[in-house]
Amino acid sequence: MHQRAKKPPARRKLLPSGLVSDVLRESMSKRPITEPAAVTDCSFRGPRTAYTPSPRMRSRTMSHAALALCVMLAAGAMMPSPAAAQSFTYNTRPPKAPSPRVANDNQMLVQATTVEYDTNNSRVSAVGNVQLFYNGTSVEADRVIYDQKTKRLHAEGNIRMTDADGKITYANSLDLADDYRDGFVDSLRVETEDQTRMAATRADRSKGNTTVFENGVYTACAPCRDDPKKPPLWQVKGARIIHDQTEKMLYFENAQLEMFGVPLAYIPYFSTPDPTVKRKSGFLMPGFSQATGYGVGVDIPYYWAIDGSYDATFTPRLTSKQGVLLQTEFRQRLDGGSYQVRLYGIDQLDRNAFAGQPGDRELRGGIDTKGQFALSDKWTFGWDGVLLSDYTFLSDYRLAQYRDPYNAFMTLPTEAISQLYLTGVGSRSFFDLRAMHYLSFSGNQQTVPVVYPVLDYSNVLDTAVLGGEFSYKTNFVNLSREQAAFDPITTTASTTGLCTALSADPAARLPAQCLLRATPGTYTRLSAQAEWRRSYTDPLGQIWTPFAILRADAINANVTAQPGVGNFLPTGDTQALRLMPTLGLEYRYPFINVQSWGTTTIEPIAQVMVRPNEASAGRLPNEDAQSLVFDASNLFSVDKFSGYGRVEGGGRANVGVQASTQFDRGGTVSGLFGQSTQLFGLNSYGVQDSNNTGIGSGLDKTVSDYVTRVDYSPNRTYTLSMRSRLDQQSLNVQRFEAEGKVNFDRWSAALTYGNYAAQPAIGYLDRREGLLGNGSVKVAQNWVVSGGARWDLVANKMNQYLVGAGYVDDCFTLAASYVTSSNYAVAGAAPQINQTVMLTLGLRTIGNVSLPVPVN
Repeated sequence: MHQRAKKPPARRKLLPSGLVSDVLRESMSKRPITEPAAVTDCSFRGPRTAYTPSPRMRSRTMSHAALALCVMLAAGAMMPSPAAAQSFTYNTRPPKAPSPRVANDNQMLVQATTVEYDTNNSRVSAVGNVQLFYNGTSVEADRVIYDQKTKRLHAEGNIRMTDADGKITYANSLDLADDYRDGFVDSLRVETEDQTRMAATRADRSKGNTTVFENGVYTACAPCRDDPKKPPLWQVKGARIIHDQTEKMLYFENAQLEMFGVPLAYIPYFSTPDPTVKRKSGFLMPGFSQATGYGVGVDIPYYWAIDGSYDATFTPRLTSKQGVLLQTEFRQRLDGGSYQVRLYGIDQLDRNAFAGQPGDRELRGGIDTKGQFALSDKWTFGWDGVLLSDYTFLSDYRLAQYRDPYNAFMTLPTEAISQLYLTGVGSRSFFDLRAMHYLSFSGNQQTVPVVYPVLDYSNVLDTAVLGGEFSYKTNFVNLSREQAAFDPITTTASTTGLCTALSADPAARLPAQCLLRATPGTYTRLSAQAEWRRSYTDPLGQIWTPFAILRADAINANVTAQPGVGNFLPTGDTQALRLMPTLGLEYRYPFINVQSWGTTTIEPIAQVMVRPNEASAGRLPNEDAQSLVFDASNLFSVDKFSGYGRVEGGGRANVGVQASTQFDRGGTVSGLFGQSTQLFGLNSYGVQDSNNTGIGSGLDKTVSDYVTRVDYSPNRTYTLSMRSRLDQQSLNVQRFEAEGKVNFDRWSAALTYGNYAAQPAIGYLDRREGLLGNGSVKVAQNWVVSGGARWDLVANKMNQYLVGAGYVDDCFTLAASYVTSSNYAVAGAAPQINQTVMLTLGLRTIGNVSLPVPVN
């Protein structure tokens, strides 16, 4: 006997979840079949034994109980995890509008067009636009049936289940037990919030925690907009995909990887954590490498999630020539920071592969570590450390710390730093204390310094002093070095050998032929500087800024008397106190012109400084001020030396003019032109020291070279910048750099031109001129072609270049590149040009594989 009661869509009902089955059973035994399906709101609370519904109320109780049961069973039964829930065929119907959800209060919200009751067969059916909402999960279907005899829930027709995490499951039919533990879903499709998809012809759930997907397919690619039935770019098919919710693991059986629907690889079995797991122990994606010394290498990393705050990765590398290289990385995150330790070790099977090199030994290995901790919101403590069996170990085995240069024009590092540091940052202050040890990758370990400690502190007072700003800073350094290092500055073979050979005649190591780049012995210096300045603007708009600076350096140097060192510096103990008081005045007078097309500002600038000569100029070790480039960026610097090893002395005037124009329709142009003049006293830049710092810089003359800068940007697409230094007498170009960039939607390019005159005093005997360019073109929606080159215009040859192509979309990455790089790892040897082909394949949510293939 079967009757149907039709009404407009029912209002939403709230029903407690704990008594659904009991209410349903009692209602089925007492309720007449002719009563309407859903009427006014009904909320049932309290135990069943304390409640006897009237016939009309029993009607409401039964219909809502049945629908509530649907939601309870559907919400927890067949939902696969995000990793297992990907789809390879897609629903072409437009998605339904998001449905409202209720709070997680164990009550259900129900909607349906009609409800059918079959008392003879003990069945209740909700028909037409069935919607159920429970604890953030919603279920939509054309029809939902509950069978009391079998205690099974069955849903069919356009099933859409959305959980609280945004995961959406589509199915044609769904069948579950009322305790959620067992059931199956036919024609299952799942879409997760992170845009991963899964499909299966059938899914069976058993034991309440294991779901088996038959003929499952997984992908992280979005469907083709023009043809949703078209296979995605990649997908993984499995005869069976098992989701163990207790272990939170996905197991793939008889899996194969397909690209564009074409099978590429077959994997009998593999497993992966489901995406609800952030960290889980297991094997990671293998890695591949190749090098002459160890042959072909395969890395097989195993990740161990020890605890929520620390983990470890064990990565044995199986090599074809040297056996197994063991690698271990341990990481831990604490409340205030984190640290990591990496260990390496190998017992080489063929040490002769590195014959005559530091790697010619059986046991090789190393350790590196780093960490950083926030002691407060202002203070940070940390360290970096490297210890190796030999200095070529990391490069020979292409390990992480060495950072192989597979990016364009990245040269190999020449050293690694082990350091311990403490840093503090205030609103207007800075503190940094560290001890450093340099590990040379070029075999010159005795010439690199050990620095312990180096201290920097600076502060700007918040309160005014004599109406102006008062600041101070200090620097302390103590370092030691075992061996001197010389560089030749002439091209004759005899001189070059004398400057580099350890057994050279000390008398031949003269400043005319060599530079003393590294001073042996110990060097200690304490520097302190205080500065006051105040700006005034007079009624004419002129800006006057007087300033006063006092700097003091206390130096103790114990220079070891090695061959030739005495020709550059006094050997033995040297103590010096260097004072440099400075009084100065800076003047600016900006002129502003506003027109209908834009605003132009022209500003003459003059700076005059009065101070004594530099004490002990050129007679003290210079450790941190060896580099000096005079250009527009430091024209108005009070001291143009780059560090504390030297200090500018004597009276000096810096003059120039800068101008800028801002166009109303967009675009800017700016420029600067200036010169520096030694007014009186000793010109520090003309004094020869052990490194010839300042010689040939353009400042070593009474009247310096001219420096210029021009920047032009008509819009966001184009930028042009030019910097130059011109001889003050002949206007010959001593240094010129021009850089242009263009950036469109589909392509971008950059070109840099450099032209540098010879500087024989610091070892550059010939003019250097070259071009460096790079660019990329988006040839299609997802395809990019890139390239770069450096052209030596003097030698008329290309010495570095890169070409590459790549495909990138939301789920797939494919790239191939060919690069060259210069290797300076071997002391005293000419640079070796390395050529490498790099292949990279990446599948989103699966992993990336990179395969470097050296050409030589």
